[in-house]
Amino acid sequence: MQSMWRICLLLALGTSMTDAPLRYDLTAETSMPHLEENLRYTIERSQRCLGRDDLASAFPVLHHPSLAGCQLREQSHDENTFSYQLVCHRASGTTGQATWHVEEHLIRGTLDVKLGGKNMTFSQRVTGRAMGQCSSMGEGPV
Repeated sequence: MQSMWRICLLLALGTSMTDAPLRYDLTAETSMPHLEENLRYTIERSQRCLGRDDLASAFPVLHHPSLAGCQLREQSHDENTFSYQLVCHRASGTTGQATWHVEEHLIRGTLDVKLGGKNMTFSQRVTGRAMGQCSSMGEGPV
């Protein structure tokens, strides 16, 4: 039974960013170099089902009110790398870019943002380790 699970996992991982989403154990690290030393870094952990279409919204900081009206638009991709441009409709002058590197068992994304008019920058790095397939309800590994 365990070897059957491994075969299913390997098949799913090979197509994880083109077909069915996988459940990932995610770590998001936010770095804000303009803040005092003890406030510069935050780390969040979560689990989430992600497929290729979800990469543009997988950075937790994109859901913060300061980035309301901003979204990532895909610029280019090759077999294992996806690049995005941050487009902001309400936050004038805010710019940024993101890159995702997709490997067999691991995804790594980096978002770099410059807030318009404030000369403040921050970045968020998300790392995800595949845990298995998602159920059809998106609630967990099957």
